[in-house]
Parts: sequence; C-alpha cells; structure tokens
Amino acid sequence: MKLNTIKHIGRSDFVNMGPIRLRQPLPTNAIEMVDPFILLHHYGPYEISEKNNPFDLGPHPHRGFEPVTFLFQGEQLHRDSLGNESVVKAGDVQWTTAGRGIVHSEGPTKSFVKKGGYIEGIQLWLNLPADKKMIQANYQHVKHDEFNMVISKDKKVKTKIIAGELQNMYGKIATQTPVNAFTIEAKAEGVESLKFDSTHSGMLYLLKGKVSINYSDILELNQNQLIQFDQDGDGFNIEALEDSLLLFLSGEPINEAVATYGPYVMNTQTELLEAMRDYQMGKMGFLPAS
Repeated sequence: MKLNTIKHIGRSDFVNMGPIRLRQPLPTNAIEMVDPFILLHHYGPYEISEKNNPFDLGPHPHRGFEPVTFLFQGEQLHRDSLGNESVVKAGDVQWTTAGRGIVHSEGPTKSFVKKGGYIEGIQLWLNLPADKKMIQANYQHVKHDEFNMVISKDKKVKTKIIAGELQNMYGKIATQTPVNAFTIEAKAEGVESLKFDSTHSGMLYLLKGKVSINYSDILELNQNQLIQFDQDGDGFNIEALEDSLLLFLSGEPINEAVATYGPYVMNTQTELLEAMRDYQMGKMGFLPAS
C-alpha cells in the first residue's frame, strides 16, 4: 500500500458558539474546507444536569447539505419536520439530508437531563452538489450495534464503518455522494492500515488519546488533532501510543462554488436569499408540537 502524504496537520482549538464551548478543527485559518466537508465541531465531554443544559437546540432550518451527528456519550432527542422522532444514544449516528429544506430540533432527552451525565459528539456538515441541493429531505438513524466493523490482526483496533466501504464491508448509511466515514477505537500499541480511494479528499480527527500516523507524524489531544491527506496514495497507517478514539472521513471533491449563511449551504448568494425567504414562508415545513 502506498501511504498518502500528509498535506496539513491542524489544531482543534476551542471556540464559543453561544453558551456552548467546543472544538472546531474545520474550518480554521489554515484549512478553509476539505471538499466535500465544510464544518466539523467536536462538542464535549460536557456535564449535563437540570441546572446546566446548553445543548438544548430548539427548532432551526437547514438547506443544501447534510448535517451529520456522531454521538459518543450521552443521548439526544431528534425531532424534525418530516415527522421523525428518535432518541440517539452513544455510538449511534444520525445522518440528515437537508436537501430543499428541513426543520429540526435536538438536545439531551429529559430523562438524561434529570439523571445527569456527560454528552460528547461530532457535528459534521457534508456538502451536496448543485444538482442535489434541492432534493427531498431525508433522515437516517443507525444504532451503534448495527454497523459493520473491521478488526485489526492484533485485535486492538476496531474500525466501525458508518458510510462507504472498507475491506469489502459496507456502511449502513446511504449517501448522496461517494463518502467514507469510519470511527476508529484503538487500544494502546494497536496497529492498523486503512485504505481509501485516491480520488477522495481524506482527513483524520483525534477525539482522545495519542497516535502515530504513517510511522512518524503524531496526533495528540490538545496539540495537533487533525490530519488532512494529499490525494497521492492508497491509505494510511495508525499506531496507537495510548488508548485512542478517531474519526476518519473521505469523499470525492465536489469542486463547486460554496456560499454559506447560518444554517444554509448553497452555491450563490441569491440561493441563500431564496433559502431564507422559503424558511420564513414555511416552505421547509414545521416542527410538530411535542
């Protein structure tokens, strides 16, 4: 296997999003986007209680992209204008195709807030090409024990296939564009090599621990936490220097103009104005009363 060279090693510094303090490895001053991935937020671990619950996000719209949540701790209630209502628990993934428009709300369940606990997750924004930005909205929720998994020869690295393909095993999420999404749990001294298509842009994000990538470059919590790969190889190698948790993402670049404003990702400023108008006119639907 020819190893992909590393284009950039980035930090994941904290930013404030209203009352929420979270890590933002993408975008940064150094990396504007990794096409087709526009935004990546890592929230938590954050202690939730009846006195402290900043993660209760009320109804809000999206259009033109796919907001994806990988939940690692806690549980969240998702409700949307398509009529979906589901409790997303640790290890689950919710994959929303906003398309022409969807209104949803999400936050820790009432029972979780009452008993208290920690919540941690990744929020990813995956772009849609122009010819799919106005498709019908859709929602997928896959539970943690339903995903296929690849286990390394030393039994110390478990790679969960959320979307895409690895070693002739496939993800449970149906995607609109060619995308891989894997979560990787590695025990100390575990080693694994993972392949991905050379047509894809690829990146690797460390949620916890410390790993060596391609036998040399180090990802470490609070130091360098994100690697962006060049499109010049077949994959990469991981060696866990301590127990670690990572998210790998790759996808075919869309190579189109990107215009963003708030919860909308379109191609032009005119389309953003149309999105705001359509939401105000109720064309993205309404969230049923709980």
